[in-house]
Amino acid sequence: MSALLSIRDLRKAYGALAVTDGISLDVPEGELHAIIGPNGAGKTTLIHQLSGSLKSDSGSVHFAGEDITRLPMVARVRRGLARSFQITSILEGFTVLENAATAVQARSGSSFRFFGPAAAERALNDAAMETLSRVGIADRAHRRAGDLSHGEKRQLEIAIALATGAKMLLLDEPLAGTGHEEGAVLVELMRQLKSTHTVVLIEHDMEAVFALADRVSVLVYGRLIATGDAATVRADPEVRAAYLGEEA
Repeated sequence: MSALLSIRDLRKAYGALAVTDGISLDVPEGELHAIIGPNGAGKTTLIHQLSGSLKSDSGSVHFAGEDITRLPMVARVRRGLARSFQITSILEGFTVLENAATAVQARSGSSFRFFGPAAAERALNDAAMETLSRVGIADRAHRRAGDLSHGEKRQLEIAIALATGAKMLLLDEPLAGTGHEEGAVLVELMRQLKSTHTVVLIEHDMEAVFALADRVSVLVYGRLIATGDAATVRADPEVRAAYLGEEA
């Protein structure tokens, strides 16, 4: 499998603190790749760098064979690289359908500002409903997004990413704050997404990580200390000492 995402020597520092410190990684097309590590390891900063919401100090990011290192977030989304956030980022005052429809509209190059036309256009709504059906919340289409449960908001956020036409999904702790039932729904959704999308997943739920991931990378103090399949990573002495401990 060819690499859909290639990262080389990616760095971001704040003063003397190196948050990401020379990260290099290839994610093949069709892989669900989990990045794990303790709090403060640099995981979310790395997602910010990959998505384009944070400029890197040095290094490069290639996506689908193109150097996107200097491209802004909007340009990366239009090339098929979309993300969800550690804290849900949706338009709570708009309906679930309107949230998804604006993402479909943006895919065509229109501005996110034109909410009214997005809600009114049948083609946009049809495409939006398709993504809502895929993530299991089509029956919530006409509800105010702010009235959804926490887990449903996570599902909507993934629907929005899908509606942009994403080839790769960057998922930042999608299970954070969810209960057992909502978490199970999201795990099953991610399992289904594996068949159609390349996924980079940041997650603290190790049971979910090891059940879903084709490969796992461990980030500690801004550096990758191990990459491999679940069994290899769980057995790595450095990983056990630095992060997994007795949980392994």
